[in-house]
Amino acid sequence: MGKKRALISLTDKTGIVEFAKVLTKNGYEIISTGGTEKVLRDGGIGVINISDVTGFPECLDGRVKTLDPKIHAGILAARSNPEHMSQLEKLNAGTIDMVIVNLYPFKKTISKIPPVSLEEAIENIDIGGPAMLRSAAKNWRDVTVIIDPEDYKIIAAQIENNGTVGKETKFKLAYKVFEQTSQYDSMIAEYLRKFI
Repeated sequence: MGKKRALISLTDKTGIVEFAKVLTKNGYEIISTGGTEKVLRDGGIGVINISDVTGFPECLDGRVKTLDPKIHAGILAARSNPEHMSQLEKLNAGTIDMVIVNLYPFKKTISKIPPVSLEEAIENIDIGGPAMLRSAAKNWRDVTVIIDPEDYKIIAAQIENNGTVGKETKFKLAYKVFEQTSQYDSMIAEYLRKFI
């Protein structure tokens, strides 16, 4: 199946360098994007740029970078399904075993004084982040998904002590993702409703 891989793409980069060091020490390759990649490299972490995985450059002012079949196939493939694993091989796509993503700060953007324009608010609606988080949360048995830096400590401890993240922890992390992404979507809908 190859090396374990973690995909990291963050707005809030608190604690990520220390956590990524634990991951690399325990055999993970790190895939990353833009500003997160720079922070990790500056922290001495070896990083694979997302474009080297997808074979496709980031485009449309960063609107498209992780929305790619190689990324989502790597996240969603059920490891116990031989057909899924065979398809991954044909696609030349490896598994992605951990997804560490937090979302564009939509609430912070729309709370600015003076108020931002509708156009600026819309540019701060995250698309790729929720898609990756939801893919990883759906496949929680095979993928650890992290949306909150507060969870790094417990996950690092489990990896250091057991070599893996426990099923119960993975399930709780998946639940947390669906809870937070649903709140995020509700906040966007509530904001947009004002313009109707």
